[in-house]
Amino acid sequence: MHNKLIIIFLIWAGICKAQIPSSNYQHNLSKLVTFNIKQQRVETVLQEISRAGNFYFAYNGALFGQDSIVNLQVKNMPVRDVIDQLFNGKVDYKENEKYIILRYAVNHLTIEPENITTAENLYAISGYVIDTKTGKKLKQASVYEKRLLQSALTDDNGYFSLKFKGEHTAIVLTASKETYRDTALVFLSSVSFKPKPFNDPDKEKGTVFSNTIEDLGIAKFFLSSKQRFQNINIPNFLATTPFQASLTPGLSSHGMMSASVVNKVSLNVLGGYTAGVDGVEVAGLFNLTKGDVKSVQVAGVFNVIGGNLNGIQVGGLMNNVRGNANGVQISTTNLVKGNTAAIQISALGNVSSNNLKGIQLAGFGNVASRNTNGMQIAAFGNVTSRTLRGVQLAGVLNYAKNNKGLQIGLVNIADSSSGVSLGLLNIVKNGYHKISISTNETINANIALKTGNDKLYTIFLAGKNYDDTAKIETFGLGFGHDFIFSKQVSIAAELSAQQLHLGNWDYANILTKFQTNLQIRLFNGFSIFGGPTYNYYISKAPAGSSATGYKQQIAPAKHQVYNGYKGWLGWNAGITIF
Repeated sequence: MHNKLIIIFLIWAGICKAQIPSSNYQHNLSKLVTFNIKQQRVETVLQEISRAGNFYFAYNGALFGQDSIVNLQVKNMPVRDVIDQLFNGKVDYKENEKYIILRYAVNHLTIEPENITTAENLYAISGYVIDTKTGKKLKQASVYEKRLLQSALTDDNGYFSLKFKGEHTAIVLTASKETYRDTALVFLSSVSFKPKPFNDPDKEKGTVFSNTIEDLGIAKFFLSSKQRFQNINIPNFLATTPFQASLTPGLSSHGMMSASVVNKVSLNVLGGYTAGVDGVEVAGLFNLTKGDVKSVQVAGVFNVIGGNLNGIQVGGLMNNVRGNANGVQISTTNLVKGNTAAIQISALGNVSSNNLKGIQLAGFGNVASRNTNGMQIAAFGNVTSRTLRGVQLAGVLNYAKNNKGLQIGLVNIADSSSGVSLGLLNIVKNGYHKISISTNETINANIALKTGNDKLYTIFLAGKNYDDTAKIETFGLGFGHDFIFSKQVSIAAELSAQQLHLGNWDYANILTKFQTNLQIRLFNGFSIFGGPTYNYYISKAPAGSSATGYKQQIAPAKHQVYNGYKGWLGWNAGITIF
């Protein structure tokens, strides 16, 4: 019996804990600070307080004139008193483990009950929210019960009405509105007792949320004006619950409080709007999450997260994470505004607006707006706007501003490169741009354009053998690498393949060359080179098939035959400019 009671108690305690706001934070507002500041900006003062208390401030830049000059001397004063003194009591504040959240709140309000009704398993309260200074009834103010997660928005006359089912010894209502300080009143179950002011122990607790979701056009379409007012009035309150279900945003088991609740399990028939997910969220069409998502989020059409992703996100058309992503994203299009330490798999494209330390795999293209330390794989193209320290693999185009990794594609482009680019065309804006003019035993006039860097460069070549009875026109492609010994001396190893035109296009006449050139730099922009070559000529053209005036025998008399084709040693010499 004793063990059963312990189990029942533990289950009950767990349920209660899931229904109350999170409380894991340090009391930054109670920390004592000491400093003496003269003729400094408000922004500098807040930075000094942050350093002294080892936390951060979160606030809207329009909260105050950051260039305002202040003088402030404090000694062993609580942070909350310093803030009150600095802003003359016109700023409200909340805190969590890392931040103190500042909010302009120069005005004060109160709840004035009009009717309180108690019945069996029912408690109803209606009344007005009033400005304490002017007596004006305030419209679009939020009135809510934190524990029961029920809320109402006042109408144009400042009127609200709430009903609570079940047995309740007391109801604690909190009223919130933008630019006003929150007010809480406790209503006892017996109507013979007047409501009393309630000192909410959680009044200084808060969570840093942005208006990212509300600012997106797609969210504005799906969220009602009442929900947006509710989020403005209650930006920091956060609770956790085991489960919620929604038909659409606002039509939820948590009602208008859904954007203030983190759920373990969230089921949305069409779509839902929550503060966060710490488990699993599934929607027929869409999920809108104000804060973080941990574990799994799945939607038929799209997911939008205002905070961070730590887990798996699957969307039919789009996944959009406004914070950082760590896990896996699968959709037609994946977007991450912060850092991406994830695997993004997309039928169309992936975008990381900050650093990429994962893998992007796309049917069309990938973009990393800052640095890439991972892999980008796309059917068409990849872009890294800053430094690439990983791999880009594309069917057509790769671009990295600073390539320190590996690019493989038809066309590879970089502003600067100390890595490797492997493709038909490798362009390095601040890299290797050289023109070589040369002659050899087969073709007496050749020109080559070399682009890339000394680790690997692409060679585009063309040439003509000027001889009235042995003409040859040629063009081809190759790759090279420079072994650099000093600023003046290097050896180039180059492999190329070129088509020889012998007066007709009846046959493919491919001359493959491997050559090593000793390069000596005489002065800036001018070098001479020369060295041995090995030639391997592949052609099925019969003897005498060349046109009149064109060379009939390509290989010299002294040659070797390998697999039916001819090979021989040759030479190469020329000059390089630029």
